[in-house]
Amino acid sequence: MPMPDRRRSVIVFLLAALLTSPAALAGAGWTDYTRLTELVASSKHYYSFRLNLTDNPSGCREDAWFYQDYSAAGSDKIFDALLEALKSGIRVRVYVTGACNIDGYAEISSLGIVP
Repeated sequence: MPMPDRRRSVIVFLLAALLTSPAALAGAGWTDYTRLTELVASSKHYYSFRLNLTDNPSGCREDAWFYQDYSAAGSDKIFDALLEALKSGIRVRVYVTGACNIDGYAEISSLGIVP
């Protein structure tokens, strides 16, 4: 039994929307080493920060903004390291997971530091 044209059109539209959504385009990987320019602790479920970057492997809408949930394992250690990097001006890189939040920030899971 052939599929009606309207139903086929809806399925094609939904597949196209899924494949072109920001989450589908996101990627994982390390950013370049750069300086931290802002760190934001908030009452939301995550902290956010801005790196001096023009692109990152995540593909998220905001190239320079990143976040991590406070509940993530090791998030307190990464936050402390980011705070120290902000104070000292050392360069950092982050590993993005490929997830983007509603603000277009890339989720991170790891942090690297160089002098």
